[in-house]
Amino acid sequence: MDIAIHNSKKKVSVSDDAFGASFNEALVHQLVVSYMAAARAGTKAQKNRSAASGGGAKPWRQKGTGRARAGTIRSPLWRSGGVTFAATPRDYSKKLNKKMYRVGMRSLVSELVRQERLLLIDKLGVTEPKTKQMQARLDELGVDNALVLTDGLDSAVYLAARNIPNIQVMDIAIVDPVSLIRPEKVVIDEAALKKLEERLS
Repeated sequence: MDIAIHNSKKKVSVSDDAFGASFNEALVHQLVVSYMAAARAGTKAQKNRSAASGGGAKPWRQKGTGRARAGTIRSPLWRSGGVTFAATPRDYSKKLNKKMYRVGMRSLVSELVRQERLLLIDKLGVTEPKTKQMQARLDELGVDNALVLTDGLDSAVYLAARNIPNIQVMDIAIVDPVSLIRPEKVVIDEAALKKLEERLS
């Protein structure tokens, strides 16, 4: 299949497998959930009765005192005791096979092409880290909420875009499903498109 370059008669030929796949909503959902779950820290921790310090000795004898029996001063019933169902550090990540990830990304990118949310450009044309220069280029493309994908992270492009709201610049090598879904448009140049095609093939 061919993808037209914005404001140009030129077209770029790409693989049907990578950019013409059918949309698998269930798999894309699984992809997004897996990515967001893996980003969770899972570092919440509390002390249960065994982790709280102290409480090694029985506070008083079992019988004869008139008080309720007690085995430790670190019981959850006591002040400064352990927590009953204490939270422990955990891993929230969900297993997703490499093949499933690749098929899901193909499905997602193909849907962006069908919805005309993938905007292919020849070159971004930002040579200096100037916000004004980047804003002028975005105005020319007619986008104000976009993910800009580049082949390698260009510091000039990154610095020029970082003060513009709703504009994110990302290297094509580290692009993720959530970043692709969120913006209204995904702006990509030819070099980055070829890298994306290699990654999805």
